[in-house]
Amino acid sequence: MGLSFTSLNSGSNGNCYYIENQQDAILVDAGITCLETEKRLERLGLSMSKVRAIFVSHEHSDHIRGVPVIAKKYKLPVFITDGTLKMSGFSLESHLLKTFIAHEAVQIGDLEITAFPKFHDATEPHSFIVSCNGIKVGVFTDIGIPCEHVIRYFSSCHAAFLEANYDEDMLEIGPYPTYLKARIRGIHGHLSNKQALELFCTSGTHMSHLLLSHLSRDNNNPALVLELFKSRSQGTEIIVASREMESKVYHINSQPAVQSVKNAKTKFVQYSLFS
Repeated sequence: MGLSFTSLNSGSNGNCYYIENQQDAILVDAGITCLETEKRLERLGLSMSKVRAIFVSHEHSDHIRGVPVIAKKYKLPVFITDGTLKMSGFSLESHLLKTFIAHEAVQIGDLEITAFPKFHDATEPHSFIVSCNGIKVGVFTDIGIPCEHVIRYFSSCHAAFLEANYDEDMLEIGPYPTYLKARIRGIHGHLSNKQALELFCTSGTHMSHLLLSHLSRDNNNPALVLELFKSRSQGTEIIVASREMESKVYHINSQPAVQSVKNAKTKFVQYSLFS
């Protein structure tokens, strides 16, 4: 039994990622409306009937906008940290609220979902790895730097959604105020094309699929980043996840070889998470 996955939307206007095996599915974030989520799944030949849970990475509105309505309508458990829930501002029936512990897998049918902390300007930000029968798909967005956790989990994945938020030159000469530019490229901001490419080249070229995600509308260009990664892909299928529509559904039915984390040479700066 393999995994199938798609981006329903990826960007500052909304983020939602769907991952399933043949029986069960989860959403990682739900930052578009319930209606739009349903429409996009239907166009792909998918359905909310398979979705068993929503996993929330952090409290920013582009990741949680659709969570309350979707959870209430489909009676879905929402896995969220206490700090993220407090900052989110939404309320759900207590039986729908679930927590998770970093590095400990949550079992949803035959899916195992493992959260890990990361650097981002949110209360308790986490990313997620979804596993089934040894196949792993990860969601790596809203990350300031490729810290030890990011490198280790990214190295273990057979496919991933990887943030490539901004081109450094476009950000520098662009219209954003100085404080916002500093926030984006800071250790609690977003990954640049260069940072994402370095992470991929040192820890991810064994992957079958890489979906470049959370591209900035103003500080990046899909054609530019696609060309950048394809030139170094070494056989990995490179896709740019759209800010406006769903991607195709991609499938992994067997386990490609993955490199040992010991071979991951990306350098990272050691910081204290959630200090």
